[in-house]
Amino acid sequence: MKGILGKKIGMTQVFNEDGSVVPVTVIQAGPCFVLQKKQEEVDGYEAIQLGFEEKKARRRKGRGYNKPELKHAEAAGVKPQKFVKEIRGVNLDDYELGTEVKADIFKAGELVDVTGTSKGKGFAGSIKRHNQRRGPMSHGSHYHRGPGSLGAIAPNRVFKGRPLPGRMGGTRVTTQNLEIVQVDAEKNLILVKGSVPGPKNSYLIIRSAVKSLTN
Repeated sequence: MKGILGKKIGMTQVFNEDGSVVPVTVIQAGPCFVLQKKQEEVDGYEAIQLGFEEKKARRRKGRGYNKPELKHAEAAGVKPQKFVKEIRGVNLDDYELGTEVKADIFKAGELVDVTGTSKGKGFAGSIKRHNQRRGPMSHGSHYHRGPGSLGAIAPNRVFKGRPLPGRMGGTRVTTQNLEIVQVDAEKNLILVKGSVPGPKNSYLIIRSAVKSLTN
């Protein structure tokens, strides 16, 4: 298992040797720094904590790092980072505190799982949010785009899990088995086939595919 943190730059396309077009997402993967190593004896599980993108000091009305974040980063010998996440399932012996993790840990042809926060779409109805069907749009119909029946009267409540209108998007989403098309080690760029969750400049977690189609 390998993993790295990054930022979504946008989408473009590349051409294969046979001239076919491949849509790809450009990800700024790293450089990341190892901030902490979680061990089974101390923390109850094994993982590495990575930090991506340097965080500035707090100003009068800005959002900078605080003192606990500063001390945590100084323990690893690095500067405070904006995006901090843990990745499990890695070999702890391959990482040391403060070491730099770059995009070259992946190679073209590998499959990865990309996790991000999906685009927020605001308040949406049940048809758009849950892909429900609408009722007849004729004049005599009293059911057009409503959520439909809410169940029996006897329980005197609506059961949990009922698809209803509400806030859509803005949730954690993982897209699995995405193929890496190209890796630019000098610029720390990874080109992944297809789309990944989230808008431009949003943070991502890139890990080795757990359900690899090649296994």
